[in-house]
Amino acid sequence: MEATLLDAAWEALYAPYDQPTYQAVLDQIAEQDVILDIGAGDLRLARQMAVIARKVYAVEINSELLEQASTSDVLLPDNLISIRADARTMEFPTDITTGVLLMRHCTCFRLYSEKLQKAGASRLITNARWRMDVEVVKLLARGRSFAEVEMGWFACLCGKTGFKEAPAEDWSVEMDKIVNEVSSCPHCMEVLNITNSQGTLCGVYPERSRRAQGDIMESL
Repeated sequence: MEATLLDAAWEALYAPYDQPTYQAVLDQIAEQDVILDIGAGDLRLARQMAVIARKVYAVEINSELLEQASTSDVLLPDNLISIRADARTMEFPTDITTGVLLMRHCTCFRLYSEKLQKAGASRLITNARWRMDVEVVKLLARGRSFAEVEMGWFACLCGKTGFKEAPAEDWSVEMDKIVNEVSSCPHCMEVLNITNSQGTLCGVYPERSRRAQGDIMESL
């Protein structure tokens, strides 16, 4: 049987990306932004964002990575604040405007997106949903109900993506160019079933799960 990693183990993994991936993030940063970089690693992206943005909070669970970054020959800029913490459980700063999540193996997308919204952020720049290119998720936009999508690609706030099937004769070339943002999907219900049977999942506590369940049941 193939070994699997717990959420905590996945969230602790770190590997740097190439500069084109970082540049795709930098292209979306404005000088008035206050960034929360989730899983900041050795701060190589956080340093670059700090050149553009007003402030950058860099959150990393691995203390060794942060120590290496802090003891390098190049001092951290004044507007870059490194935080050794678990982003799943820490309180997010309330002055943030934008989240950054470069983590293709992320298992806690919905938790992070909900916490960013609660903290006041309006955007999430990430590669965690499609696990390929960088996208900008508008956190304050209300996604469509999954039931309203008759056919085509969808991306959910839980982090799952996919294609909703329908009779082949309903398909059109235009459908391949559109991604439907949805607030819930069938995977959300699977997660809630697990949460209800086990108590918590990915740092989501029962009271949060009950609120989410109401939203999902209304949408599906």
